[in-house]
Amino acid sequence: MQSYQNSTAGSRNSANETASLLVDDYTEFNAPGRRGLLSRPVKLVLGILAISGIGTLAVITGNFRSVPIMDQNASIVPKDVEVSSDGTLKLFDSADRYVLEDYDAKPTFSSFLPAVAGVYGKPVWSFYVNRGQGVASFGFVSKDFPILEFNAANKAYQLTPYIGFRTFIKGTRGGKEFLTEPFSPATTRDLECTDDQSSLPKRIMFVGTNEFEIREMDAAHGLTTSVKYIVLPEETFGALVRRTNITNTGSSPVTLSALDGLAKIEPVGGAIDWALKNMGRTLEGWMGVYQAGEGTTMPYYRMSTEPGDSASVKIELSGHYVLSFLEESDSNSTLLPIVYDSNAVFGRDTSLLEPDGLKADSVSDILSRPQFGQARTSSAFAAVKEITLQPGESLSIASFYGKTDHIEEVEPIANHITRMGYVEEKYQQAATMIDELTSSVETNTTNHLFDGAVKQMFLDNSLRGGMPMILGDVDDSAKYSNYDEDERVKVFHVFSRIHGDLERDYNAFFIDDTYFSQGPGNFRDVAQNRRDDVTFTPRIGSFDVQMFLSFIQADAYEPLTVEAVIYFINDKNVAAQIAAESTGDPKSAEVLTNILNGGPFRPGQLFQLIDRLGITITTPKEQFIDKIVSASTDLPMATFGQGYWGDHWDYYLDLIHSYLAIYPDGEESLMYEKQLRYFFSTATVKPRSEKYVLTLTYDGKGHHVLQLDATVFDTDKEAEQNRFRSKKTGIVSFDASWQRTKDGGSAFTSTPIAKLFLLGSIKFATRDAYGMGIEYEGGRPGWNDAMNGLPGMVGSGMPETFELYQLLNYVKSVVDTYGRSVVVPAELGEMITSVNEALDELEASGFVEPKELTFDVPPELFTYWDTVATAREKYRSKVQYYFSGDTKEYTAIAVSKMIDRWLREIEIGMQRALKIGSHGFEDDGKSGIPPSYFAYNITSWELNGLTNDVGLPLVNAKSMSVLRFPLFLEGPTRYLKTVIRDAAAVSDIYQKVKVSGLRDEELGMYYVSASLKGQSYDMGRMMAFSPGWLENQSIWMHMSYKYYLELLRGELYDDFFAEMRGGGMLPFMDPVRYGRSLMECSSFLASSAFPDPSYHGRGFSARLSGSTAEFLSMWKLIFIGSNPYFLNDEGELSFSLKPVIPAWMFKDDDPNSAEPTYDEDGNLTISFKLFAHIPVTYHNKEGLDLFGKAPTGYKVHLNDGSVKEISGGVISSDLADKIRRIWGVKSIDAYF
Repeated sequence: MQSYQNSTAGSRNSANETASLLVDDYTEFNAPGRRGLLSRPVKLVLGILAISGIGTLAVITGNFRSVPIMDQNASIVPKDVEVSSDGTLKLFDSADRYVLEDYDAKPTFSSFLPAVAGVYGKPVWSFYVNRGQGVASFGFVSKDFPILEFNAANKAYQLTPYIGFRTFIKGTRGGKEFLTEPFSPATTRDLECTDDQSSLPKRIMFVGTNEFEIREMDAAHGLTTSVKYIVLPEETFGALVRRTNITNTGSSPVTLSALDGLAKIEPVGGAIDWALKNMGRTLEGWMGVYQAGEGTTMPYYRMSTEPGDSASVKIELSGHYVLSFLEESDSNSTLLPIVYDSNAVFGRDTSLLEPDGLKADSVSDILSRPQFGQARTSSAFAAVKEITLQPGESLSIASFYGKTDHIEEVEPIANHITRMGYVEEKYQQAATMIDELTSSVETNTTNHLFDGAVKQMFLDNSLRGGMPMILGDVDDSAKYSNYDEDERVKVFHVFSRIHGDLERDYNAFFIDDTYFSQGPGNFRDVAQNRRDDVTFTPRIGSFDVQMFLSFIQADAYEPLTVEAVIYFINDKNVAAQIAAESTGDPKSAEVLTNILNGGPFRPGQLFQLIDRLGITITTPKEQFIDKIVSASTDLPMATFGQGYWGDHWDYYLDLIHSYLAIYPDGEESLMYEKQLRYFFSTATVKPRSEKYVLTLTYDGKGHHVLQLDATVFDTDKEAEQNRFRSKKTGIVSFDASWQRTKDGGSAFTSTPIAKLFLLGSIKFATRDAYGMGIEYEGGRPGWNDAMNGLPGMVGSGMPETFELYQLLNYVKSVVDTYGRSVVVPAELGEMITSVNEALDELEASGFVEPKELTFDVPPELFTYWDTVATAREKYRSKVQYYFSGDTKEYTAIAVSKMIDRWLREIEIGMQRALKIGSHGFEDDGKSGIPPSYFAYNITSWELNGLTNDVGLPLVNAKSMSVLRFPLFLEGPTRYLKTVIRDAAAVSDIYQKVKVSGLRDEELGMYYVSASLKGQSYDMGRMMAFSPGWLENQSIWMHMSYKYYLELLRGELYDDFFAEMRGGGMLPFMDPVRYGRSLMECSSFLASSAFPDPSYHGRGFSARLSGSTAEFLSMWKLIFIGSNPYFLNDEGELSFSLKPVIPAWMFKDDDPNSAEPTYDEDGNLTISFKLFAHIPVTYHNKEGLDLFGKAPTGYKVHLNDGSVKEISGGVISSDLADKIRRIWGVKSIDAYF
């Protein structure tokens, strides 16, 4: 038996050094008058804590947003959790981590570590659940490359306690032996049981922005075990880091040994997710465990070859490593042996329920025997032999789980990570790094949870949309410029990925395990979540606007998947010069030159190649990449994916308005001086004659017409792209992604205003037969993609009409303001002529809008629709592969008049939609709330002689009637944008929605849809779900937040903040109902329509939601105002802060709130960070609501020590520009 004094000195902490551990973080807290037993309705329970040798401790219970402490004599409270004046525990600790007590006894939830290893780090993805020891799955790049197999949430909740991380402790205290497993489900408390459970362990989870920790206080064995996870930051190798602390909280010494690690670990063997789930036993034949050194301290898990049955065999050299050691406080650590043979731990218990092997033998006995890792799934347990801990002493096991390309790389990693203090340094760095990344929105109000939620929202928004980095800062001139002012300045988004996780198991996420890590995302997600990039990083200028407008295709659709921008150097001599200046030897310079001249690259790929090819770089990484990128040209990239969604173009105006709120002086240059390409996808939208399919009704008794297979993979487009395939590498050039002129011409370009006019023209020509909604004729619906059946029903959407109304108004305002002509492709000009002629014919027909509308489309409107749709189809046919290169120029006056006419038609259609209305369960269509969707029944048709791919006849429509749907929240939400300057109209809609079927009275929130009872399954998958679940009448947080944002924009300030604090928004929801961190969004909440009442209000599908974009837009309006920059009457740049801050953010009587802060004059203050860099303090003399008021004055503190004092609410010209550029400005004080 090894004692503390001899061989393990420094591997544990003394009782005075365990401040970070739970029991030593506790202090006595008296709560007079708070005695009594836990009542059953109270859900948030800390429970009865008993520690051997100390006695029975307190019952801690909770209410809405905090945990009141009930006490018989004295209570023990963790020092890292704040206690408010009324004796309640706040739901966050001193490290701003969210506190979830009895986490494994609560309803299940899943979340994840952010997979952020820093710009110069290599991330690991990791998902966790509130079961077992948390981590349910982790690995590299995607779910195809797991270290611990990816399982969907429902399976992860079951499997994680058994196949995930486990800790087995075998000990002796006072002559009595015991074997225990911390965090085992077998000893989870039952919160519904009223019996004394003080003999069961007490468990708490702490959720941080870049870590999570679990703690167990085991009174029966006198042990406290904590486990904390991070993703290793800023290293040349990636790893999940796990730190297990075991503390003797008893009153006598304990001798223990332990096995700590993974019950199952997967080897490297290519993309194996499918094989693990479908041929797992066969796959084990390839598996093996190898050793990177002597003994079993550096196991290397890999397959012999990548599994397959083809003529091409790939030998597998990469592998997963596991390195564990006891942390030493005064010396480097020594690696622990790893038990990888599962049979040695679990014996014959193949369920992995019990460690039968450890029951029969000691850890030393297990280590003395041979282990086998071939043709089986192995384990990875760090083995700790017998150690004696005195009362208060602890040991810390650090473990690293990662991947290398070669087994020889493992030992250098081991030598690196076992350095004294390394683990603590990396845990601190992980926290500091994420704090720095989220400091862009540092907010200090009286509500600590709100301030924390702002940071969490910013982080999660960045994970879905990417976090913009400015590159190319090679000198002071570049550093003082934005993307539009200096061609050397570039923008690259890091950390982005598609929102795939345990609950969104349908999405194939991808996260590059390189420096500058990022992954592709869905167009809608990225466009929305980058909405306020320019607010937080003004130097990006119009980058986002230009990138997304570039993706507009000739047919007015967009690709599905947005990828990171690429860079290429046009001048080979420049590439050679940079390579020579950046390398230390001629060979490195030659190889780097070849890379830079070899084609497009991304920063992470470049560094990866440099590493693999052994290129020696002599300049710092930051200077190196700045120099290369500054000499490069950037180009946005995307891929088609599948189908054409009806709403992708909805988000352009948001990006434009955000840009103009910072750069109102840049509008003309952006709209008229830039030239943008047209994206070229391999899919083509079919004309109606090829997608209106005559098929049997579902009862087989009749026929109806559906719009099916609306887009087709176009082999001729594929052939066109293959013209750009390199014969040398087989790679298709980026030039293939952009539409060109015929006969080998160059990529066709237009100005942004021309592309917006093209977009508006085509969408105007895509209005449905009644002139109300925009048709979903591309095969996919709009934002509500669970309406996947709607395109088949010849459906249309009013949300897109409301967006079109705004788009055309914006185009009109631009041409009216600047009086400049608009040049469009000649083919579009022909279509526009046909559309306007069709309007002339409609007017000439004498059609008069009837007072009472019928569901049958009037013949005059049908004829107009048919004519315009034909013109649209002819246009698309002409530009299907190429533009002619010819153009049509419209004067500003012509465009303005044309749009005026179109807007009148749209307004008529919007009024029709209100008359036609909605229809559903207990909905008579007279609510006055704008409907969201329509569909059309083709009531007569003629066969056109064509058939589809399965032989069904195709038809031409001859007449139609409109079909209605229940209310959806999207309709009124987007409608509010069209009346946002009319306070009475906004209030009217708000009041109507509040008393409609869209209101969930039980939760005080808003359904994504009213009841869908009685609706057809034709609508889409939402009808397959239970009411209250997913898109069927749930609380869809993103759309709810969109709705709340419009209330704020519409200046319904009191109503907005009442909704927020009433529990409609985070972090003000009921924590018991919500069931997860109040700082983290969910995709949806189960509503009161769900059959099981215990689910009502619980959040599902964690974090990566568009809700974060809406929340940040709210934050901008609350703290900055809608348009901080504007041009005054003389056309000069001006700056003004007009916040919308309620008084309770300054001072609040809520006992959970922080103490208010005051300036030297006794004025209430709060602060936030402007443009991610400039601290701004608001001084509220009267302590009243600051709703849309400009300050009475400012003090702008400059870096040179000077202070600029401004009287009034506006800062003009030079100083306003200096604030926008950030340079030289230290802080701002604004006085109200």
